[in-house]
Amino acid sequence: MAAVGTDRRPAARGLPRGYRRLVDLSGREDGREAALERLEAELIGCRRCPRLVAWREEVAQHKRAAFRDWDYWGRPVPGFGDPGARLLVLGLAPAAHGANRTGRIFTGDRSGDWLFASMYRCGWANQAESTHRGDGLRLDGAFVTASVRCAPPQNKPTPVERDNCRPWLRTEVDLLVDVSVVVALGTFAWDGALALFGPVRPKPRFGHGAEVAVGGITLLGCYHPSQQNTFTRRLTESMLDDVFTRARELTG
Repeated sequence: MAAVGTDRRPAARGLPRGYRRLVDLSGREDGREAALERLEAELIGCRRCPRLVAWREEVAQHKRAAFRDWDYWGRPVPGFGDPGARLLVLGLAPAAHGANRTGRIFTGDRSGDWLFASMYRCGWANQAESTHRGDGLRLDGAFVTASVRCAPPQNKPTPVERDNCRPWLRTEVDLLVDVSVVVALGTFAWDGALALFGPVRPKPRFGHGAEVAVGGITLLGCYHPSQQNTFTRRLTESMLDDVFTRARELTG
């Protein structure tokens, strides 16, 4: 598999402080990991979106009863996974009582239960459960992240909040130079990936199992493993597994 270098990605613009310094480290595997750690350190201090800052901190203070003994994360949530990832999994945003509580994307909620169980079955993860940051979960050849890094009210970020957050994702992607496949969980993530790697004209429509080549990567569409989709059987385990199996075929 040929690596996807930063020269095949969209030109960097509007990036966080330290972007060029971070990318300069990405040529070595150890440097790439260090760069991602430095990016995480900057990301978790972000306060660009007043509405999201207020909401994430309110949720962290007024906890759900089931998690009253937890010390909520209550900050932006960084991506998680293998610095040498060939697969990037892109979601919408942290869940208020999931990643906003645990500090790791898709960890501690039902969507994450479905996602990581499928990734385990398809060989992308070392275990099926994801309950907290120290639970031993490791990803092999995959990296999971989100378009927006703070939990939004009603799980609906505004266009301005989406655009404010995009530079963090762009920086992350430029550091993950081996990525050749992106799985977009839902329409919001699909549109975010097209904006990041595109443009493509005419704009490809999102659908479960949709597949399109864009900006040096293959973009796969997948219904989001939300409770609404899984409870109604719009998304089944086999449907989710089909997408991650296809990602395995494409990455080799």
